[in-house]
Amino acid sequence: MAEKFTFTYEEKRKMAAQTAEILSEEIGLKGDATEAVLLIPEIEAGNITLEEVEQTKGASVARILHGLERIRQLYEKNPSVESENFRNLLLSFAEDMRVILIMIANRVNLMRQIRDTDNEEARLEVSQEAAYLYAPLAHKLGLYNLKRELEDLSLKYMEHDAYYHIREKLSATKAARDAYIERFIKPVEEKVQAAGIKCHIKGRTKSIHSIWQKMKKQKCPFEGVYDLFAIRIIIDCPIEQEKMQCWQAYSIVTDMYQPNPKRLRDWLSVPKSNGYESLHITVLGPEQKWVEVQIRTERMDEIAERGVAAHWRYKGVKGETGLDEWLTGIRNMLEHSEGMEAMDQFKMDLYEDEVFVFTPKGDLYKFPAGATVLDFAYHIHSKIGNQCTGGRINGRVVPIRYELKSGDQVEILTSANQKPRQEWLNIVKTSRAKSKIRLALKETQVKEGLFAKEMLARKFKNRKIEMEEGIMFHVIKKMGFKEVSDFYKQIAEGVLDTNAVIDKFLELRESEKTVTGDNVARSASEFELDESKIAGLNQAINDDVLVIDRNLKGLDYQLAKCCSPIYGDPVFGFVTISGGIKIHRMDCPNAPELRRRFGYRIVKAKWSGKGSSQYSITLRIIGNDDIGIVNNLTSVISKDEKLVLRSINIDSHDGLFSGTLVVMINDNTRLEALIKKLRTVRGVKQVERI
Repeated sequence: MAEKFTFTYEEKRKMAAQTAEILSEEIGLKGDATEAVLLIPEIEAGNITLEEVEQTKGASVARILHGLERIRQLYEKNPSVESENFRNLLLSFAEDMRVILIMIANRVNLMRQIRDTDNEEARLEVSQEAAYLYAPLAHKLGLYNLKRELEDLSLKYMEHDAYYHIREKLSATKAARDAYIERFIKPVEEKVQAAGIKCHIKGRTKSIHSIWQKMKKQKCPFEGVYDLFAIRIIIDCPIEQEKMQCWQAYSIVTDMYQPNPKRLRDWLSVPKSNGYESLHITVLGPEQKWVEVQIRTERMDEIAERGVAAHWRYKGVKGETGLDEWLTGIRNMLEHSEGMEAMDQFKMDLYEDEVFVFTPKGDLYKFPAGATVLDFAYHIHSKIGNQCTGGRINGRVVPIRYELKSGDQVEILTSANQKPRQEWLNIVKTSRAKSKIRLALKETQVKEGLFAKEMLARKFKNRKIEMEEGIMFHVIKKMGFKEVSDFYKQIAEGVLDTNAVIDKFLELRESEKTVTGDNVARSASEFELDESKIAGLNQAINDDVLVIDRNLKGLDYQLAKCCSPIYGDPVFGFVTISGGIKIHRMDCPNAPELRRRFGYRIVKAKWSGKGSSQYSITLRIIGNDDIGIVNNLTSVISKDEKLVLRSINIDSHDGLFSGTLVVMINDNTRLEALIKKLRTVRGVKQVERI
């Protein structure tokens, strides 16, 4: 897994021996695993084949080497390793768990060896992978020392100054800190045991990486991190006395030292959803220093350290139930040598309900088992799904019904002539694809309805008859249609003869004494948008300029669809995997997660130019369904010659209406003015930008 660096054959053999030593001494994995590691340089050099390994060393060693080769091929797809999906795909690709353990040991060894390398770019990339991928994997497996080392070395290589600053501060304060922990623990232990509570107490200094995370989160210097270490009181008692003895210990500690009530965390009375139970309190210890004290029983500590999903989720590393149970079993095997022989027969039986697939660019997506090429197409974009004719899986053309398999690289094939069909609903597996297909079918129905309306209007004109809307509603009802859409659908399909419709219209017109005109005010419940009036407005001019990062112009960028920024909105840029830049609003709902996980890919951006472009903005409106409400809303927009109404969709129910307006607009100043005007319309209760 060290392809980013160039090593000689002898260097590879030396590193293989070092990795085998880490496996043996620090993970406790021996036998076939270490033998497989030592054979990796021989396989890469072509000195031996997998078939020869299986014949001479056995199927178990060959299986491990085959798993490592599959992982190497997976890396060649250039996936985004910081993705949780990639972490899970990696686990599902490893037929034998020892493959993952070897990868972790190899990365620890590599991180130790690249200290003096001149290839700064490769060292940075390897360190980022260690932080995003290997450290969380080590954490899930309970390899806490290796996890801590990976995080600290990653920090050392990625943020050199911060690492050495904290290390020097810790070194300078170690003796004083150890003495302080001893002074704190001794009187507490005496009083707790004097109260008849059997326990042991230990102190633990936080890792450099953990301290740096706190410094960034709290925006404070090293001296401002008051919880450089934590004291843990672990009580040995029967389960029925747990709460009583924990609270008794809490009472003793808070009697001795002043507690900070704002820092009390009671997961004893109400455990966390993942099963974590403990009492946390921060107290003012000797020399007026704040100290975090954790109080729990042996059982609670066991759950926190080895229980299903508890410990790593408590630390913020997410996992899935089946995966966590399985990993917990593996960790217990590692901790009990008598269980190690079970590793030889252990194979993965995970993710039978999930598959992980790649785009040609290396982006990774998760789907339920049974998902098809059509599911993938709709996941990428509605338009791609609607025009999907099939796919190319790992270079091989397949139909839209092809069921995806983990590791597949999927390319979608499309045709402008393709249209969604009703039977597609039986092909797709995901609810997302189903809803998009239903929407597309509905839009097709609307288009067919508009075509039928135009055809019927031409027939009326040819017979020199003026079509009146009010009478047409009566015609539709008299002909037995409950839905107007069904009426026009039958005309479009040729099921209903237009001449029969006109004859029925003439019959009703003669019997009607009152003719209903087009100028009657309508409520939202009767509203139906004539989309032909807004045809051709879909193209927006886009000549505004974005200045990105250090006054760079002309970079390839796209406006993010999740928040639809327009000229004047405070924005930032996000560098995508493909190299392009997505522009997001500062208040985009996805912004906090992007900054937290991918802060290194955020770039500054600001608008330049004069705001002459037009942008499509969607507004959600809710209010009372008063007569004429639609006319009042559209009137506000039509009075401003620089605004264009692109579409309107309103539903009415029990005297209330809700709907969306899509308008073309120049900048956020004009948008705010429009929202204010719409809020003044009588009956309107709420207007908000989507």
